[in-house]
Amino acid sequence: MSQSKRYKFTNQDEKVVKIFQDLGMPRNLAKTLLYISQTDECRSAEIERSANLRQPEVSIAMQELQKKGWITRRDLKKKGKGRPVHIYSLSYPIDDIIKNFEEEKLEEISEIKQDLTELKNLLSDY
Repeated sequence: MSQSKRYKFTNQDEKVVKIFQDLGMPRNLAKTLLYISQTDECRSAEIERSANLRQPEVSIAMQELQKKGWITRRDLKKKGKGRPVHIYSLSYPIDDIIKNFEEEKLEEISEIKQDLTELKNLLSDY
């Protein structure tokens, strides 16, 4: 793991985060995913500093990303006693994750269309 190369958020990154938000992804989740996608491996503390997020925000985002299967975690044993450090990386290329996200959103759109059709049909009986 290269600790000397920490990713720094750019104006373009903020635009990407905004689009994710517009599509319904929480800001903290979007920033965390984007940071991890720009590194080979990282620690949550690096995300906190670079993405300007608090530890609980990153922790919650990590749990959600792991639940979706988008990131993997490995433990790095410290010398001596103490808790291991968690190292995170993407489980799949970011393009595959975006494709998965797109499929989720298209399914939501399909469900909304079905609900609207049903609503119209029900209201036409009045």
